[in-house]
Amino acid sequence: MLTLLNIKNLALVDHLSWQLGKGLIGVTGETGAGKSVIVGALKLVLGERGDKGMIRTGESSCSVEAVFDLENSKQINRLLEQAGVEACEGDQLIVRRVMGQSSNKQFVNNSPVTLSVLKSLGEYLVDLHGPHDHQSLFCIDRQLAMLDAYAAADKELSAYRDVWKAWKAKHNEYEALRKQEQAGEQELDLLRFQVEEIERAELKPEEESDIEERYQRASNSTRLVELATQTAGVLEQGVNESLSDVQRMARELERLDPAIRSLFEGLDSAIVELQELERGLVDYVEDLDVDGNEAQALEDRINTFETLKRKYGPSLEDVVVHGAKIRSKLDSYENRGELLDSLESEVKRKLEELKNLGLKLSDKRRKQAPKLSKEIASHLKELGFKQASFEVRLEAHASPDKGGLESVDFHFGPNPGEPLKPLRQIASSGEISRVMLAVKSALADQDATPLMVFDEIDANVGGEIARAVGEKMAALGERHQVIAITHFPQVAAVAAEHFVVDKQVEKGRTRSTMKKVDGDARVDELVRMLGGGDGERARAMADSLLAAKP
Repeated sequence: MLTLLNIKNLALVDHLSWQLGKGLIGVTGETGAGKSVIVGALKLVLGERGDKGMIRTGESSCSVEAVFDLENSKQINRLLEQAGVEACEGDQLIVRRVMGQSSNKQFVNNSPVTLSVLKSLGEYLVDLHGPHDHQSLFCIDRQLAMLDAYAAADKELSAYRDVWKAWKAKHNEYEALRKQEQAGEQELDLLRFQVEEIERAELKPEEESDIEERYQRASNSTRLVELATQTAGVLEQGVNESLSDVQRMARELERLDPAIRSLFEGLDSAIVELQELERGLVDYVEDLDVDGNEAQALEDRINTFETLKRKYGPSLEDVVVHGAKIRSKLDSYENRGELLDSLESEVKRKLEELKNLGLKLSDKRRKQAPKLSKEIASHLKELGFKQASFEVRLEAHASPDKGGLESVDFHFGPNPGEPLKPLRQIASSGEISRVMLAVKSALADQDATPLMVFDEIDANVGGEIARAVGEKMAALGERHQVIAITHFPQVAAVAAEHFVVDKQVEKGRTRSTMKKVDGDARVDELVRMLGGGDGERARAMADSLLAAKP
């Protein structure tokens, strides 16, 4: 439950520290006194967006802090863990919002969080209802959730949803592949072309450098023959003529002066090497095949390399890898008939399993729907709808839905003799407030939300009906903490605690305050609400309202 609400510089409130107890808590005050600030502060705690216009005039920021004491913080701690926030200490949760002129900040247990985290927490902390805050009753999904809570169908619903997710995933996979089969012939043609183009090239990445070297020789073969032949000719002439003369003269010098022999030690080997070089060049020319066709073929091969690299990768290795990928993709596409058959069988198997689980869930819903209808109708009678009818109707889906095999729609007939219609189509503001209270009363044992806030939901009612509304809220207060912001003394009188919001002017500034009233002060507030001034009759009526408190 909410144990403390601190508000600072929010609208007309400069500072308010509100300590709350258990049960039904009544909040009253004249119109414009600032009761709406309480609701506004709670909405900020629940993650609603605020704006700087909410900041009290003359201040740079405003803040709201709420302290909750939770009976069981396991679910809250799971949400906090997912958000990377410290868990509650001693089942106590602290939420704080700070809004400035240029920035807003929010904290949970002193750790900064996003608004989405606050909203997710708020769903488990506070259930807020006002004159225009009844959309949960109009939402078919929320109505279904209410029935499941009443039927205690959590286990069946969880099992159904697990299989539904698996079935939906397989169904989507099957449909996607089926559509590809219908519309993918153009893509298949492209894949076949690419695979054929790459595989026809019979690529071996290591051959690229060898091909380039061979092409370099082939493209320059004529010039190579010419140069090699000229070089061999020069060597032949030098070896046969000039070097033989050098060799003869060297022998004569050695004969005349043996000491010079060392100068000519390498002459014979040099002559032999030159002769070998000359013969090698002759062999090179003979082996060099001047074939224009080979040069063209090598050039075509290199062009193939470059074309494939431009299309499929910067290197031949990348081209080969890409070819393997699209071959695998093509194989899967060309064999998708078998895959489709396999997926279709899996979808049918999952669907059969889903329907079996759905029937178990549906059976529980159909058994409990009449009971919930009867219980809500009973509460409605106590709230003034003496001859009203209420039904929780189930309507089968054409195909399984995330929530089950059927939808739920609350039907309401406030007037006898008139057909029941969907609640969202016929209920007036006053009617929907009491219907909501009846639903909440019927689901009081299943609703785990610790705090319920009713913001003037008793509008457009009065007299005994207002008293009945108050008693219903008081009954809810036995299982939950309930805050009722009201203008009706019949409601305020049955509250376990009664707080009055007042507007004061001090030093030219208006400020809203809140105080708890007991005894004579509480009677005085009820008299004011009754419009009786200081009359004895009004005081007697206020005393009687308090005396009749359940």
